[in-house]
Amino acid sequence: MSRKMFSVLGFSGLLVVCCFSIYAIVEVKNKDREYAALFNRYTKVLAPELPVAAGFAGEALPLDLYYVREALDRELVAATYMHSSSIMMFKRAYRWFPVIEPILKKNGIPDDFKFLAVAESNLINVGSPAGAEGYWQFIRTTGVKYGLEINGNVDERYNMEKATQAACDYFREAYKTFNSWTLVAASYNRGIEGMKKAMAKQRGGHYCDLWLNDETSRYVFRIIALKEVYNHPVKYGFYLRERDFYQQIPYRLIVVDSNIGNLPEFAKHYGVNYRILRELNPWIQDYSLPNKSRKRYFFQVPKEGAMNVETLLKKVPPHDTFYHDTLKFNEVH
Repeated sequence: MSRKMFSVLGFSGLLVVCCFSIYAIVEVKNKDREYAALFNRYTKVLAPELPVAAGFAGEALPLDLYYVREALDRELVAATYMHSSSIMMFKRAYRWFPVIEPILKKNGIPDDFKFLAVAESNLINVGSPAGAEGYWQFIRTTGVKYGLEINGNVDERYNMEKATQAACDYFREAYKTFNSWTLVAASYNRGIEGMKKAMAKQRGGHYCDLWLNDETSRYVFRIIALKEVYNHPVKYGFYLRERDFYQQIPYRLIVVDSNIGNLPEFAKHYGVNYRILRELNPWIQDYSLPNKSRKRYFFQVPKEGAMNVETLLKKVPPHDTFYHDTLKFNEVH
């Protein structure tokens, strides 16, 4: 093959490679444009609309102040777009609000305080690095102060009824100090003494007038945002069905005022296993329950068939009814 022929073939090959390269680049760019177009078409993130008025326990927020408006806006965006957390709020509230609400009412505590429990734990028994435990996130010393038994065998911070009562005792005490439910709620995060010191140093009287640490300055706004989303789910994009909610577990009470040497055997005696006994009585902390003082303990034991999903959903309509703003949880119980 002549050198000239070789050069021509080499140039032709190079030209083909270049053409293929250009074609590949154009194809990639076209695919990128298509992908971007699909993203722009199907991805729509909108800012939630702020309510015209908002407040806590009958005390209005001054939404005409820009920093108050922006503080609520921040928490409302979080409650709207932290989808998993907010959906779990709806699911668990169906089970636990009917337990919390009567205790608040009996103690003269505004109903809005149930959202404080949501802000604290999202209605699940959790522990924090600071040592706060349970639905209402009591630290040990505060829990004991308000009458909760906390030891290696029993931790009543994990008992919804008793922990809610302890929280009510705190709220009543704090209200005597602040005469403001909003400040009471803020003090649950910072402490009564901490709020008193901040108010004294700043000569402030309203929660929104105080310069507080970041967590406490967000705290009440977060509670109000959760309440707003809960009360108007469709407005904020949440379309749950009635069958999505967690049902209350029908149970019977077993009263015990003596030692229980073996809780798994105790559970078996009542037709359940230790796992189920702990599910319904999370305040149990061990495999036995010493009881020298003969204190009365109330164990919840599920009624027959109560742990079965099909049994629990019998009262739920078979059709997928959406939970709309006009439908409250207590109307579907």
